[in-house]
Amino acid sequence: MHKKNRITSVKKAIFETIFFVANALIFVFFIYWFYENNIVDNKNNLEPIQAVVKYLTGYIIELSLSVDNLFVIAMIFTSFKIPLQYQHKLLFLGILGAILFRAILISVGIILINKVHGMNIIFGLFLLFTALKMLKKEAEHKEVEEPKGIAKLLRFSKELYGGKYIVKVNGKLIFTALFGALITIEFTDLLFALDSIPAIFAVTTDPFIVYSSNIFAIMGLRSLYFFLSNMLEKFIYLKYSVFSILVFVSLKLITANWVDIPEWFSLLFIGISLAIGIYISTLKIKKE
Repeated sequence: MHKKNRITSVKKAIFETIFFVANALIFVFFIYWFYENNIVDNKNNLEPIQAVVKYLTGYIIELSLSVDNLFVIAMIFTSFKIPLQYQHKLLFLGILGAILFRAILISVGIILINKVHGMNIIFGLFLLFTALKMLKKEAEHKEVEEPKGIAKLLRFSKELYGGKYIVKVNGKLIFTALFGALITIEFTDLLFALDSIPAIFAVTTDPFIVYSSNIFAIMGLRSLYFFLSNMLEKFIYLKYSVFSILVFVSLKLITANWVDIPEWFSLLFIGISLAIGIYISTLKIKKE
């Protein structure tokens, strides 16, 4: 969809966002069909309608947690001074990396939660810690730097060199600012995956639903970024929505052995949290 380094217009970003969200919603019918006809390995013995609700809940959780990721990506681009025409390429490669990393982390997470007794409590406490840490740093705006360990091993430059990742200068290989930004995006997505994957375990441990809801959420991340890029700083109250969702899913994980919270309530809570964050942000924008 982006073969040339051109700036993505807001109109195109809106259509692409609608396209990816529509894909995720259309996949609901496939989920129902897969579980009704036992096409996937249904280890949790889910009914088709249960699988659909869990998929939708997981998708919305992952999408809402991705919003916080967008704020960090915006800071990475600012820190590395990446022009708009190169940003879509970095986001595309970042998403490809995220698909691979999340497959690995989901596999490890499911093994842990199935084999280690009380792992859901550990995941829940980790998410609660992440939520409180996020709230504490909400007002801070720091420049994002490349991972220090990698920076020591590789020779980085602050120049773009015409949109290349690696160039040869005076007989030496130099890694450009684009490469530095890409490595940082992959590294930060890995950190975000450590938060978002345990969050969906509060909904289900079914591998197919966990992975598919993750992938559909991050596939639309690039177009969503360009759609929201000019409004990220204005929709500051969305961070509080993400905080409330993280707290909710962490408590759900911790109490999973004693309290059974229905999926419709989880879906309702997440939807209301996001709606309140968007509504209050909109009121502030109008006031300004």
